[in-house]
Amino acid sequence: MALKNALIAFMAPLPSIIFYIYFLNHHQTHHLLSPLWNWCYNHPLILANTLFFLNIDVGFWLISLLQSSNWMIDLYWTVIPVLLVHYFGSHPDAEYNSWRSTVVVVLTWVWAIRLTHNYFRREKWQWGAREDWRFADMAQQHGRNWWWVSFFGVYLIQQVFLFGVCLPLYFVHSVNKPLNIWDVIALVVCVCGIVYAYFADTQLHTFVSKNEELKEEGKAMVPNLDEGLWYYSRHPNYFGEQLWWWGLAIFGWNLGGRWVFVGALINTLCLAYVTTLVEKRMLKQEYRVDAYKMYQETTSVWVPWFKSSPKLLPKEKDS
Repeated sequence: MALKNALIAFMAPLPSIIFYIYFLNHHQTHHLLSPLWNWCYNHPLILANTLFFLNIDVGFWLISLLQSSNWMIDLYWTVIPVLLVHYFGSHPDAEYNSWRSTVVVVLTWVWAIRLTHNYFRREKWQWGAREDWRFADMAQQHGRNWWWVSFFGVYLIQQVFLFGVCLPLYFVHSVNKPLNIWDVIALVVCVCGIVYAYFADTQLHTFVSKNEELKEEGKAMVPNLDEGLWYYSRHPNYFGEQLWWWGLAIFGWNLGGRWVFVGALINTLCLAYVTTLVEKRMLKQEYRVDAYKMYQETTSVWVPWFKSSPKLLPKEKDS
């Protein structure tokens, strides 16, 4: 099954890749497809969205129906930005500062490698062993309607999010402007986000692995991770991830993309909602309820900060 899923994952985006390579090699030739090539040349953003809709929204959705699992979109969240940054950079109509482009391409690759590594580490290096628990919960909520609801709730919505947060990649490859101080600031924010998220996810992985060992040995599990970066905020991995996207938005804003922050903002609001889902899930586990409630009272949600004093119960106040 793992080999089959790996093969599917590698082959799934090939229709778009093959079409785009063919376009690059033939867009200057004159034949029956010339009107199509002219359209592709003049509308790089619409072309990217069209390929995404047909290949990811429709294609991946059909695969999910056949497999009864939406596992692949979770993996491709880390791959699609890499495909997009190379698409925007290689498009015949692209215009950009080569140094800025190189920096953004390298950053995107580093971010993708980190997140992909974390995905497979979390999934115990298996391909498609399970889908995201949020999709599983949504499937239960929608029952028989999930087969068509998933197209909108899993795939079409991902297109909105991904193109929103990746819009700066388009501006980086649409404007040729000398580097300035804002590029340095954007670089620092992006690197800090990637590094911070890496250490946060690594600490979480170590904690989860130790708890799994304790469970196998029949010992009591540790109810809560309250060390390292997790001492200063309850979701440091989310904080690092948001730093990355906001840093990328600074690159686009610096080049005249006034609306690039909208994508980062929508993504932040979405992650805020996901945070509430995660914490509700944590509180459903009996062995960690009390410890996690105390953790919520004393620890910042995202932004690293000092611990606050826990709220005293009425009896404790009287004493």
